[in-house]
Amino acid sequence: MRDIIFIVLGVLLLYGGGEILIYSATQVALLLRVSPLVIGLTLVAFGTSAPELAATLVASFKGVGDVAFGNVIGSNIANLGLVLGLVALVRPVETTVRFVTQEVPFMLFTSGLLFLLARDGYLGRWEGLFFLFLLFLFLGFLFKRDGSVAALEPGEKKVPFRRIFYYVCGVFIGVALLAGGANVLVEGAVGIARRFGISERVIGLTLVAVGTSLPELASTLVAAYRRAGEIILGNIIGSNIMNILAILGVTPLIHPFSFSREKVILDLVIMMAFSLAAWVMLAHRKLLGRMKGALLFGGYLFYIFYLYR
Repeated sequence: MRDIIFIVLGVLLLYGGGEILIYSATQVALLLRVSPLVIGLTLVAFGTSAPELAATLVASFKGVGDVAFGNVIGSNIANLGLVLGLVALVRPVETTVRFVTQEVPFMLFTSGLLFLLARDGYLGRWEGLFFLFLLFLFLGFLFKRDGSVAALEPGEKKVPFRRIFYYVCGVFIGVALLAGGANVLVEGAVGIARRFGISERVIGLTLVAVGTSLPELASTLVAAYRRAGEIILGNIIGSNIMNILAILGVTPLIHPFSFSREKVILDLVIMMAFSLAAWVMLAHRKLLGRMKGALLFGGYLFYIFYLYR
């Protein structure tokens, strides 16, 4: 009974957190007069990547580098296959020429860079510093291109800082609810799985891994319902960029870690394949429809089946 209550509570927290996060992020974009895409790529992406950062840091300090590294790779694959695929199935997602020629290629670039730097099975402080340097360059480019506050119209009043601060707090409250909901839901699901005799390995590789991607899934499903297409893509692509540049920038800077090269090389290839597939699908007609979403989601299910066959 306790586990069922946890699952129901987790779903409610995820829904509530997603609603608050998307509404608050949209209001911040309107008040600051910046593109919702920029908010999705930065504020929302940072927030929904928080569970991955916590999990990766803890894993690195415990000396389980395979879990630390695999968490980031698995989350990036889940974001494109599971999250983007399901969202497109719920509601087709439209994009722009600029997005498929700038943001998505940069995600591919960071993925390829990680592939090159992780081939030796070790991420140290120099790699972390380099990733963080690229992150600051990326953020600087975004705000230079889209993030400047528009000039006020004649007679228009300046937006009070207190009002902006209120909605920024709303973003963090939404993220906290998402993280709490994901933890409660996973705990309930793990409890039920143990009752049915499912192994710890399968629980960790499925329920826990997907659990860290639940904030992205919940927030993007809410954004799809609200028809906030720019926040959807900004969140998913931004989260993949943040997972590499921010999480794998901060974690080895604090605590360098090693991992099994043989075990992660396939996952890196799969991550690149999903990234390329998403880019091609988004570039075609600038629309990710239900058929394309089904292909991404089906590819993710096939990947999971391959892992546990």
